Amino acid sequence: MPLAQIDHWPELDHPVLVLGMEGWVDAGAAGSQAVSTLMEAFPREVVATFDADALIDHRSRRPIVRISHGIHGPLMWPELRLYSATETGGRSLLILAGPEPDLRWHEWTAEVVALGLRLGVELVVGLGAFPAPVPHTRPVRLAASAGSEQLAGSIGFVPVTIDVPAGAQAVLEMAFDQAGVPSVGVWARVPHYVSAAAYPDAAAALLDKLNDLTGLHIDTTNLHEAGRATREHIQTLIEQSGEHQAMVRKLEAQHDSEVAPPPTAFTDLPTGDEIAAELEKFLRGD
Repeated sequence: MPLAQIDHWPELDHPVLVLGMEGWVDAGAAGSQAVSTLMEAFPREVVATFDADALIDHRSRRPIVRISHGIHGPLMWPELRLYSATETGGRSLLILAGPEPDLRWHEWTAEVVALGLRLGVELVVGLGAFPAPVPHTRPVRLAASAGSEQLAGSIGFVPVTIDVPAGAQAVLEMAFDQAGVPSVGVWARVPHYVSAAAYPDAAAALLDKLNDLTGLHIDTTNLHEAGRATREHIQTLIEQSGEHQAMVRKLEAQHDSEVAPPPTAFTDLPTGDEIAAELEKFLRGD
C-alpha cells in the first residue's frame, strides 16, 4: 500500500525540491526557521500527505492535545507533507516538511524519489545547521554535502573525513543522486556556544544560498534584521566575561586564518580532525 496520498498533480516549471524535515541536527533552529520562512513566502498547496501511522512512532512523537478549562480540544498530529508553490517569481518549488520518519525508511525513500521523478524535479536541496567552533562576530559560513564535487565545491565543505549518523534528508539526497537528480545538503555553521538558541543569521544564510542555487526570490530581510539584534544581544553577554571574550577572539583568529591564511600559524587552535571528533561526539549525544 502506498505511503503517500496524492492530493493533486501540479503543473510545475523546472521544479526544485527543498528538504526541511524535523528530527535531526538543527543548531540554532536554523533549518526549521529557514523552512518556516520559505513556507510563508509563497502561496502553496498540498501535493501529497504521507501516512503518519505507518511512518511515525507516536510514543516518541506524541500528538498534542489542547485542554481549555478541563475540556479537550483538537488533537494536533505530526504531519509529513509535500507542498508545491508555483508563484515564486522563478522556477517552481516543492517542499517536503514535517518530522522525519521513525520507520520504513527504505520504502518511504523509494516513494519520495518516485514522486520527485514523476513531478520532474531537477534539483534537490536539503537545509540544516550544525554547531561549530565559529564566532558570532563573523558572517555565517556554509558547508555542503553533495554527490558531486562541483556542487560541494560551489558552496564549500569541511575538509575532513567523518562517520556520523545519517538523517533522513541525507538518505533522500543520496537516493536522488543515484536516480540522476543532482542533490546537495546545505549546512550552516552555528557558533557552538549559542547553538541551543535561535540564530536567525544562519537561517538567512541558508535561504540566501538557496536563492543562489535555484534562482528563487526569497526575501530574507526580516531574518537578517533579527540576526543583527541577536548578535548584539550575544555581544552584550560576551562582554560581561573576560573568559568568553578570550574564547571569541581565539575563534575569530581561527576563522580569519581559514578564510585568508596569515603567515603565522595558530598552533593552540583545534585542528580539522579535532573539530570533526567534537562534532561526532555531539552527534552521538555523548
